[in-house]
Amino acid sequence: MKINHLGIATKGIEDALKFWEDALNLENVHTEVVEEQKVRVAMLPIGESRIELLEPTSHDSPISKFLEKRGGGIHHIAVEVEDIEFMLARLKEKGMRLIDETPRLGAEGCLVAFVHPAAANGVLLELVQTAK
Repeated sequence: MKINHLGIATKGIEDALKFWEDALNLENVHTEVVEEQKVRVAMLPIGESRIELLEPTSHDSPISKFLEKRGGGIHHIAVEVEDIEFMLARLKEKGMRLIDETPRLGAEGCLVAFVHPAAANGVLLELVQTAK
């Protein structure tokens, strides 16, 4: 496993990019809207991982709710796994609370599933199986 990305909630990707691109010289290599999650994402590689900027596309987006409660900042840590269904079954077997018991389609065609923060010491954890 490795860290695939750090998800950062922001009210506006363009404003956030002023820091990540202009100040740190990172490159936005991919932007897309993930309709199911009601977000627009921008991916910026940094070492072996990436920064994923998350902008809500709807007032009822999970990111909108996060921004209302906490403001912008780190939303989740995404860990890359080889077999997401195996990992979900393993976590469920160990009694871990899951948000997603089955994977769903995420950015860049990846399969994703979220583990509830209550199971991970307050951290929202995203499992990512990259598209092959």
